[in-house]
Amino acid sequence: MPIALDNLRVGRKYQLVNMGEIRQVEIISRIRGTNFKVKDLDTLEYYTIEELLQWGIGKDYDIDEIFR
Repeated sequence: MPIALDNLRVGRKYQLVNMGEIRQVEIISRIRGTNFKVKDLDTLEYYTIEELLQWGIGKDYDIDEIFR
């Protein structure tokens, strides 16, 4: 069962699975509500959660904290 977006914490790392894509991200800051600025740990690019979920939530959607 995925973690709710409003339970994400700044400074923690998470694995996000959606629409066949797997991303490992670190939460950098909370923008507003359930939108966060995140850093992709593989590419070092910055995104927002809204950008990553803009095309919808797929059947495989999952977000879990990782310990690295």
